[in-house]
Amino acid sequence: MARSPDDPVSRIIFHVDMDAFFVSVEELFDPSLKGKPVVVGGQRDERGVVSAASYAARKFGVHSAMPLRTAAKLCPQAIFVDGHPERYREYSGRVHEVLGHFSPLVEMASVDEAYLDMTGTERLHGPPLRCAHKLHLEMSAKTQLNCSIGIGTSRLVAKISSAKAKPNGVLWALPGYEAKFLAPLDVGDIPGVGKVMEKNLHALGIRQIGDLAKLDEAGLEERFGKWGLALAGKARGQDAGGWFDAAVGEHEDPKSISHEHTFGEDTADTERLLSTLMRLSEMVGRRLREGGYFARTIQLKLRYKDFTTITRAHSLDRPTQIDHEIFSQIRSLFLSNWKKSAQVRLLGVQASNFDERDEPSAEPEQLDLLERGGDSARTDDRRQKLLAAADHIRDKFGESTIGLATGMKGGFRERTHENPVGLPGKATTPKKSDSPQSRG
Repeated sequence: MARSPDDPVSRIIFHVDMDAFFVSVEELFDPSLKGKPVVVGGQRDERGVVSAASYAARKFGVHSAMPLRTAAKLCPQAIFVDGHPERYREYSGRVHEVLGHFSPLVEMASVDEAYLDMTGTERLHGPPLRCAHKLHLEMSAKTQLNCSIGIGTSRLVAKISSAKAKPNGVLWALPGYEAKFLAPLDVGDIPGVGKVMEKNLHALGIRQIGDLAKLDEAGLEERFGKWGLALAGKARGQDAGGWFDAAVGEHEDPKSISHEHTFGEDTADTERLLSTLMRLSEMVGRRLREGGYFARTIQLKLRYKDFTTITRAHSLDRPTQIDHEIFSQIRSLFLSNWKKSAQVRLLGVQASNFDERDEPSAEPEQLDLLERGGDSARTDDRRQKLLAAADHIRDKFGESTIGLATGMKGGFRERTHENPVGLPGKATTPKKSDSPQSRG
C-alpha cells in the first residue's frame, strides 16, 4: 500500500557533504597538494583558526576550529594555505547547480553541505541508492569534487549518516530502523550537542544515543528545558528543534549577521582600528543586502589584549543595510567605549533586529547635507545602486577588490568559513522593500 506523502516514514532526505571541500578546491588549483597534510585558514604563526584540514593532516589530530599554531605543533610538516573564499563560493555555486538537477527542494546548510528532499522522485531518479550513485557521478563530473551522501527519513538521520559515510561514501539508514541505527552512536554525534552538553550528558551516565532514548521526556525537559524535549526527539531520529524546524528548502531568517577580526598583533592605532571597523561594517552591510534584510540594532564587540571583552549596541530609528550608516554607529560606539591607548586584540560588528524598510513616512525627515538636492529618497536610491554595483564586483573578483576609502587601511584577508557572503540558494524571497537595485 502506498504511503501518504505526509507520512514521515515515506520521506527521503539526502544530506550531501562535500569531502574536505576547502582543501579539495585548493588541490584543483595546485595538484601538488594532493595526498599531503594541508591546513586551510592561514599561516602556521598566525592567531587564526583552522578552517579545514586534509585527511592526511587529520591523522595528526588537526581539525577545524583548532588554533593554527596548535595545528603547526601537531603537524609541523603541514602545508598552510590562506584560503580563497571567492573560489569556494564559485564551487559552492557549481555544487548547488548539480543538486538542483535532482530535486527542486535544496537547502544549502553551509558552503559545502546541503539537504535535498528526494521524496517522490523515485520515478525520475530511481530508488535512493541508485539515485545517490547518480548524484556521486554527476557531482564528480561537473565539479571534480567528491561528496559523501547520507540518506534518511529526517535531516538529522541523513546528516549523521553522511558523517559516517565519509569520505566519498553513501549510507542509508533504512526507514523504521532509525532508532536502532542511532542507538550505539555517541551522544556527541547529534547535531547541536556541543562539548558542554556532551559533558553534562556524560555526567548523567548518558554516553550513547540509545541511553538518551531510554529516558523519560518529562525528566529531560525538567533538566534541560525545551532542548531536553528536542534531545528526546532526536534520539528517535526526528527533526526535533535546533536547525530542523522548517521544511527542506524553506527559508529561515537569521537572528543576526556579524563579522569579526582578530589582529595578528594587538594594536592601539586609532586609524587602523577605525579602518578595520569600516571594513567589517562593509562586510555586514553586504550580507544584509544579500539577504534583503534591514537592521535596527548595531552592536560593537571589543576585546582587549588581556581578553577582557565588552559589547555595546545601539538601536536605530530607521533600519538600514547601508555600509556607512552601520559604520557611523559603530564608530560612535567604539570611540565612546574604547580605553584610549589600550591595545585591542579583536573587533566585531553585528547587525540584528531585522525589519522591512519602512514605507515612506508622512513626517518630514532630516535632509542629507551631503546630497545637494536635499532629496533623501533619491540619495538612498543612488547609494543602493552604487552598493549593488560594488557587490557585483566583489561577487566576480573577491571581497577585497573594492571598498570605501576609510576601510582600505583596515584591509585584512577574508576569513574562510562555512557561511560566507554569496552562499548559493540563500537569497530571500523579495520583500516589499526590495528593489532590483537593492537585491543586486
